[in-house]
Amino acid sequence: MKAMQVQYDVIIAGGGMVGATLACLLGKLGKRVAVLEAYQPTVFSPNDPYDLRVSALSRASQRALLDTGAWDGIAARRAFPYEAMQVWDATGSGEIRFDAADLGEPDLGHIVENRVIQLALLDTLQALDTVDWYCPDKLAALVVNEQHVTVTLHSGQTLQAQLLVGADGAQSKVRELAGIGMAIQDYGQKGLVCVVQTEFPHQFTAWQRFMPGGPLAFLPLAEGFCSIVWTLPADQADAMLRLSDSDFCRELSQALDYRLGEVTAVGERAAVSLRGRHADSYSQERVVLVGDAAHTIHPLAGQGVNLGIKDALELVAQIRQSSGDCGSTKVLRAYERARRGDNILTQKAMDGFRLLFGNTLTPWKILRNSGLTIVNRMGFLKYEMAKRAMGI
Repeated sequence: MKAMQVQYDVIIAGGGMVGATLACLLGKLGKRVAVLEAYQPTVFSPNDPYDLRVSALSRASQRALLDTGAWDGIAARRAFPYEAMQVWDATGSGEIRFDAADLGEPDLGHIVENRVIQLALLDTLQALDTVDWYCPDKLAALVVNEQHVTVTLHSGQTLQAQLLVGADGAQSKVRELAGIGMAIQDYGQKGLVCVVQTEFPHQFTAWQRFMPGGPLAFLPLAEGFCSIVWTLPADQADAMLRLSDSDFCRELSQALDYRLGEVTAVGERAAVSLRGRHADSYSQERVVLVGDAAHTIHPLAGQGVNLGIKDALELVAQIRQSSGDCGSTKVLRAYERARRGDNILTQKAMDGFRLLFGNTLTPWKILRNSGLTIVNRMGFLKYEMAKRAMGI
């Protein structure tokens, strides 16, 4: 017997941080939403070691997660606020510091494991009677016509909706099936990640040192731990993975200029290739892309997930203003106009920083070091930059 076709307002392919945020916000609007997720969420225990994948959530992203109802679940599991950011250039004396206290804010943001965000969102999502969770399952095929989009899942289930959202990451199946192209820039670098302990306390501060090969960030976690994101040329990152723990700790301590003393312990290490991506279009008839499905940027400022959440917020705002058709051309074009420029600007800015701080020619060294020093002394400009990054 043929399976019944289930009707929704919106189908979201991808139940990660961005997709689940979107689902919760739409569900709270009263929209009927289906979320397709290929992988069962990882179980979390407060006694577990820290996960390798963390996000630096801005204050704007925190507000969005408060609106979903998930923030309390995040805070109850594990989230660490950071109160300051220290940034300096390895090739000179240029340095800049941002302090939440100078902005009249309690913190600049939170460092949170991705799985913690996902699990808290899932708790909220599953409490909404407007949202259905299809997991483990994923998109197999789609057919679009003027009034709706019909999707077939790997399980054989057929769903129909006014709109299909691709929130399924950089290798988006929605983008592939919709035939949307993507420009890709290979940075020739890898991001090495791990969790470490240091001789001196991190002081609730995110530390970032720019070196010719790429930036090194120490992101503060509870109990004296730090999450490391070290951008390196691909061959150097691979070499770092092969080092013994003691040799790696020594290299890492030196790379941070011993600002936190010696790195005393290190956990599992991993490295991922870094590429910038931007979809040729964010939408076509009855289909739209958000988050990494639409764009990925260099991780040096930790803005990836924050941009994705801004995508989700904008799409919800456009749907709220619509006459009832979530997938109308008017909604999708307005969403793309609102988000494409901001995403491109952020991507270009990160690429510019990467090239500026990677240049070893003396004039560029002088320029960036004097620039950091000057901006650090210009309180108004410095804190306008901080407010923009925080989304306040």
